[in-house]
Amino acid sequence: MIVTVTPNPSLDRTYEVPSLERGQVVRATGERMDPGGKGVNVSRAVAAAGRRTVAVLPLGGAPGALVAELLDAQGIDVAPVPVAGATRSNIALAEADGVLTKINAPGPELSAEEQESLLETVRRRSRGADWIACCGSLPRGLAPSWYADLVARAHTAGVRIALDTSGPALLEALREGPDLVKPNAAELAEAVGHSLATVGDAVKAAEELRGLGARTVLASLGADGQLLVDGAGAWFGSARVDVVRSNVGAGDSSLAGFLIAGGTGPEALALAVAHGAAAVQLPGSLMPTPGDLDPAAVTVTADVPVDRALTEPVA
Repeated sequence: MIVTVTPNPSLDRTYEVPSLERGQVVRATGERMDPGGKGVNVSRAVAAAGRRTVAVLPLGGAPGALVAELLDAQGIDVAPVPVAGATRSNIALAEADGVLTKINAPGPELSAEEQESLLETVRRRSRGADWIACCGSLPRGLAPSWYADLVARAHTAGVRIALDTSGPALLEALREGPDLVKPNAAELAEAVGHSLATVGDAVKAAEELRGLGARTVLASLGADGQLLVDGAGAWFGSARVDVVRSNVGAGDSSLAGFLIAGGTGPEALALAVAHGAAAVQLPGSLMPTPGDLDPAAVTVTADVPVDRALTEPVA
């Protein structure tokens, strides 16, 4: 069972448009409304795979009520923490050529009492869990050390914890030794303070994160694939993708696949890559089911192509 924690969830509206032109009327060719937030997406992907998940998240106002309703309709056990502020609403514009424009609202500010209630709800609902996945940005009111506190509490309770965040919140949490961190290329470069031009650069950066406390690093390198670095070595995974429709939630789907497969080793990396590849070929933030996966399109190797230039290098 996987518990997810989303401190700053959202109600996401995704519109598919032919192209985006500033100052013009743009007519959508398709639209979706989904519960949003990185941890929420992980729960949605876990549930789509037929596995049990509990989504812990602060919810407020009419958007919060709709998020809970949408999650419940997907068979997800929702553990809401009532807050005074309204849950944020985000907008994504997906163009036909795969370019995505996102407008993310800041979200409500959580009081000290609401913050503690969120931590207590995680403690209560994670008894017997295989993993706790803490994902996304922190809302206003939460200090960068909030995730570090959560990692420490999880380890005290004997539960493994995965962390998908960035910036000061990631760096603070590393000192508590999270079992898994899942940065993308930009977040990885930011965390170590230098650019990434090749897959080899990403491997070195992942090892730096391990030196700072992370036990395992699962790094998304965009169209180039994914990188897994842990105490046993490094592996590189990639997959054939025919058509990219939307990359919303693709990284979250990858994390779900990795955790579903046990959260360790090249077999878990293969399922992570399969989930990510399937997700980008679906509209909006739709999460893949087992029938959407194409394991035959996935390649995982311990012969990491360290000299391969990244399609999108990070300065």
